[in-house]
Amino acid sequence: MPGLFGTAPSMAPGRRQTTVAAASGRLVAGAERWLDAERDHLPLWLPVALGGGITAWFVLAGSAQWAGFILLMAALACACAMAPGGGRLPRTGVWLALLLALGCGIVWLRAEQVRAPRLARPQVARFEARVEAVEPQPARGMVRLRLAPDGAAGLPPRLRVNVDEDKMPAGLATGARVALRARLMPPAPAAVPGAYDFARVAWFQGLGATGRALDPVRIVDAGPRGHGFWEWLGGLRNRLSAHIRAAAPGPEGAIAAAFATGDQGAIPEDDAEAMRRSGLAHLLSVSGLHVTAVVGGVMLLALRLLALSPRLALRAPLLVIAAGAGALAGIAYTFIAGAEVPTVRSCVAALLVLGGIVIGREAMTLRLVATGALVVLLFRPESIAGPSFQLSFAAVTAIVALHEHPWTRGMFGPAEESRARRLARGLGSLLLTGLVVELALMPIAIFHFHRAGLYGAVANIVAIPLTTFVVMPLEALALVLDPIGLGAPAWWLTDRSLALLLAIAHHVADLPGAVTALPSMPHGAFALMALGGLWLALWRTRVRALGWLPIAIGLGWTLATPPPDLLVTGDGRHLAVRGNDGHLSLLRERAGDYVRDMLGETSGVIGEAGTIDALPGARCGADLCVFDVVRGGRRWRVLATRSPYLVDIAAMNLACAGADIVVSERRLPRTCRPRWLRIDRVLLAETGGLAIALAPGRIETVAATANGHPWSLFGPLPARPHRAWRGERRGPSVRRSDAAASSAASAVKDVPSRLSGGQEWLHAGDR
Repeated sequence: MPGLFGTAPSMAPGRRQTTVAAASGRLVAGAERWLDAERDHLPLWLPVALGGGITAWFVLAGSAQWAGFILLMAALACACAMAPGGGRLPRTGVWLALLLALGCGIVWLRAEQVRAPRLARPQVARFEARVEAVEPQPARGMVRLRLAPDGAAGLPPRLRVNVDEDKMPAGLATGARVALRARLMPPAPAAVPGAYDFARVAWFQGLGATGRALDPVRIVDAGPRGHGFWEWLGGLRNRLSAHIRAAAPGPEGAIAAAFATGDQGAIPEDDAEAMRRSGLAHLLSVSGLHVTAVVGGVMLLALRLLALSPRLALRAPLLVIAAGAGALAGIAYTFIAGAEVPTVRSCVAALLVLGGIVIGREAMTLRLVATGALVVLLFRPESIAGPSFQLSFAAVTAIVALHEHPWTRGMFGPAEESRARRLARGLGSLLLTGLVVELALMPIAIFHFHRAGLYGAVANIVAIPLTTFVVMPLEALALVLDPIGLGAPAWWLTDRSLALLLAIAHHVADLPGAVTALPSMPHGAFALMALGGLWLALWRTRVRALGWLPIAIGLGWTLATPPPDLLVTGDGRHLAVRGNDGHLSLLRERAGDYVRDMLGETSGVIGEAGTIDALPGARCGADLCVFDVVRGGRRWRVLATRSPYLVDIAAMNLACAGADIVVSERRLPRTCRPRWLRIDRVLLAETGGLAIALAPGRIETVAATANGHPWSLFGPLPARPHRAWRGERRGPSVRRSDAAASSAASAVKDVPSRLSGGQEWLHAGDR
């Protein structure tokens, strides 16, 4: 009604508000119906949310961001809990937000629990230590020791030292005390962006330093006979591996030892590379295939033996007893094989399968896979960042999701048909499974190893049945017959079957186009592809088709990301240049095989790398090298030092003035002023290795991926290189580069290779 001040304005929502409210209501109702239809698959996202929180900890930088993420997820959980109306949507939001926060907190707690002192700088030390583990590496002619030094030595509490075989004392075992002299160094971070980050792995293993023994190792005390369980288990694993290699000499015996104990140290590098290129390297890691064979074999043997007694067959629950025997065998095999992530996951899955068989439930489901993932992530949350966890669970999830699909069940399920048709359908199922697994694993292989095999599905069609039904039963039979001296024939058959497996691996690896190499995949693209794959695998309604969208975006992002033009290692010693033809050139001709392979994989190049000296127009001497790189319609001039000797300061300044980029492992003088970027020991100490794409103007640093984490050796990232790029990549100084660069190259060419009176270089290096 009208009041003193006229008619009051209406408080009813306008038409637009009503429309928005109705639309949001319909959206919420649709989400509720969808979640209700997918209610049986909602638990599958619990390990995904837990893993998402763990991943957030690895991505975010520093305790402030980690705490902020946990508080944000807690606030989101509270908001979802207070949402009006209830329903599955807010409850799902509460659980997912809490698990995201829990994942971040678990890995943060784990990182603090394993915190241990690290070596500050490389040093040569003489010390005594207790041997915690002995890992023979026959293929590399060395033995790897994990040591616990005495507290008086002033060293980190746990070290890893490589010892040449000729410096190893006979009879050295875990628990012994040894004296040695070794060159030690802190755990190395990734040499370039996208390379293997050993510093992160060493942090969670509690390793404070690694090194190599310089003198023969001397045993001070052989140690007690009855040392701990884990030491005894490690000794048993080594003795079993040595026995297998002695019974089947050569690479076949090394493969057999890997199947039994997971010890791959004796496999020759060319055979290991062939297994990787052919897509058969997963056979060398003790995982589902091996654990299933052991559990199934023991269970079948127990059933057959128990059934020989009519009384037991009629009165005892033979299936339960056989399942118990299989479970014990699987647990024992997991410990013998080192209890690595794939083995633990497979053991948990096998135990759940056996439990399902005992209670009469369907055994192999995605819930089983999710349970295994939860167990691993709760106890080893850091494993999510490694390729082993990702490859293992991606393969199993893809296999189970494929065979749970109604189309696959109808196409390859049991049916009344002829034996030939059944065999053809079995081969088709195996081929389809192999293709799906290869597609699921390809993004992971590219992200971690920068390469992907193309013929792995075909090779696995032959290799998996050969390994499951021929190699492993023969090897188990040989081990059983060895105590009574009758294992030789079985070992001969095992050797021949493994020779066939290696022949398949080498043949497939040598096929044209067997391996495709790509440069480092962006982290965001990898996350999109992983999320899209999980969305496809874990849902069952038509909404699952939306998973193809992030996969397509991630794939397009990966293909659109140009490879780095320049790679500079963290120590500044090695510089790699990728040519327009995809060929890789290195600054130092005598770079080791590891450096060559690492730089080639990171840049997405397969093949032997050349030297910068062979580039067109390159002018290189013993100390300096000048060359040009043409990208984005512009010629970039690069100057690099490649010796520890001093260079005349005037010639060096002139060379710097004519270059766009200067790279050196030393501290460059302040008067060395290139037009764009000066990369020297000071800058690399802040950034780590660099990957530079010239045309798009992108610089990636190792420090960016490790920044703020406890294993990081780097401080806050400097903005100076990026400001230099933005401010000086264009302008008069760039347009006048050709004449200055030509005179600088001439000056460099005239510099003597060795200067004895070049102390001016050192004094000018102070900033």
